[in-house]
Amino acid sequence: MLRTTIALLLCLCSSSIFAQKNDKIAKDPNPQQYILKKRASEIDPRAKPHPEIDFVFEKDGKPQDMQAASVDTRVAPQGRLVIWLMGHEQRLFDRLNKQGIHAIQVHYANKWFGILNQPKPKSPEARGNVRLEAAIGEDVSDEIDIPKPDSMMERSRQFLIWLSKENPQGNWQQFLTDDQSAVRWDKVTISGSSHGSTTAARFAMHQKVDRVVMLCGPRDQEQDWQSGISATPSNRFFGFSHVLDTGWSGNHYCRSWEMLGLHKLGPIVNVDQTKPPYGNSRRLISAADVKNDAKAAHSSVTPNNASPKNDKGEFLYEPVWEYLFNHPVDKVGTPTDRDPSCVVPPGK
Repeated sequence: MLRTTIALLLCLCSSSIFAQKNDKIAKDPNPQQYILKKRASEIDPRAKPHPEIDFVFEKDGKPQDMQAASVDTRVAPQGRLVIWLMGHEQRLFDRLNKQGIHAIQVHYANKWFGILNQPKPKSPEARGNVRLEAAIGEDVSDEIDIPKPDSMMERSRQFLIWLSKENPQGNWQQFLTDDQSAVRWDKVTISGSSHGSTTAARFAMHQKVDRVVMLCGPRDQEQDWQSGISATPSNRFFGFSHVLDTGWSGNHYCRSWEMLGLHKLGPIVNVDQTKPPYGNSRRLISAADVKNDAKAAHSSVTPNNASPKNDKGEFLYEPVWEYLFNHPVDKVGTPTDRDPSCVVPPGK
């Protein structure tokens, strides 16, 4: 009788643990990859354009506030969400979905760079302040006025609420608090390319997230916000650049990486010459053939037409993207000294 009781208790306990581990698994009668798109202005009536910084809903008759999301319910979910801060790139989302990661791309103020802070930023924090205000919708910068409904944070929350209703099979609700009042940032990888990666880094310093993936970035030369106190620990930041990218050749990226403290987590690793896990480093570079084109080099680190391929037509950086988005954050490389050629503000 005692053995029967113990066995029953163990069975119930195991069932409870199994349920807890699998509560994020969507119950989909027809498993598939779902690709969904919706305009931010249609999701939230409070959303407004800000034409003074080219943050608009339409241009040349085409919608500019379209947002994208995708999930593959055929794949065991990791319970993680990538929020992408740049133009939608489905080829990236396809790879994330195959890894069991949900992904969304939101419309936020990302075209202000050539308009504000010209010809030079007013202060060492000016660009960082604009980025942060666009991300959180709070009064951080005196150069723009982005209210909460138009911020990256709120548009992400509203999009997830819409997705939870529109695509319950994808179980998007897991990325929101129970009352849907906030995003579960502990489940979020914030990522982007170029200025999107820069805003991702600035936001992660303000709001702790699960991971930061910075492709061809961060930029913001002449700024020092990168060395500030960060809510997200440095071991959760990952960067990848091509050496012909002017952001790299101009020392923008290596400078930001060092100010973020990434040199303490491993050396700069050339992925063309090293296999994963790349010495557990957070600073990855490549010199793969891009026809000596700096613009192609800049975009090549994201899966697109500029990204180099092997003789079989396969992207060379497949293992790099797998590493950036999935490498365990507690595994870090050997600390290195700072690169003397990387110009970092004194005392930073």
